[in-house]
Amino acid sequence: MNVVITGASKGIGKAIAEQFARIGADLFLCSRQMDKTLHWQQDLMEQYNTSIISHNADLGVEDEVKYFGKKVLEAFSNVDILINNAGVFEPGTVHQEPEGQLEKMLNVNLFSAYHLTRILAPGMIKNKSGHIFNICSVAALQAYPNGGSYSISKWALLGFSRNLREEMKPHGIKVTAVHPGATLTGSWEGFEIDPSRIMEADDIAAMVVAAASLSPQACVEDILMRPQLGDL
Repeated sequence: MNVVITGASKGIGKAIAEQFARIGADLFLCSRQMDKTLHWQQDLMEQYNTSIISHNADLGVEDEVKYFGKKVLEAFSNVDILINNAGVFEPGTVHQEPEGQLEKMLNVNLFSAYHLTRILAPGMIKNKSGHIFNICSVAALQAYPNGGSYSISKWALLGFSRNLREEMKPHGIKVTAVHPGATLTGSWEGFEIDPSRIMEADDIAAMVVAAASLSPQACVEDILMRPQLGDL
């Protein structure tokens, strides 16, 4: 099983990579700082007898997305699972956030998934199999104070997922939108959070791996997860 994961150096992406490695998947990973996780990658390969290829890429830049996609196709004859996880979060309000914030959010949170999917989906279509996960957010389902451009970009990513799901049905390819609520990742650095009020990245990863393990005739279209006590 060949699995491609963006934004894989930390947080949810890293947890997903670990859990796929445990079941023997071969991984192609990227983030802006994958070179800082080489020891972690080596540990996974030794512990689970898997192979990992990693690449530094800023997926907010279209040319870097396309270069990464090219390297994936050079390494893998086929991609079984694509996880569009690369994302950036900055709070703000539409009328007060810095100029260019919407463009930044869209470039990373939407267009990275759009461009990479366009590169890798044709191979899946040829093989008549595959699974694409788009890591959205509860912010794609419900507006909230100070969500600003981040929330807008996640709504857009959900729209992309909905359309892609319909397009891929005839080709045997599954599409799943994942909507995590508050999860202990770098986005919460600097905030004092009660551990009982926030999910762990492994929780999200476990659900992704479970959805990817179903029979070909079953597709989980949405995964919605919130802390047990609700949103923060």
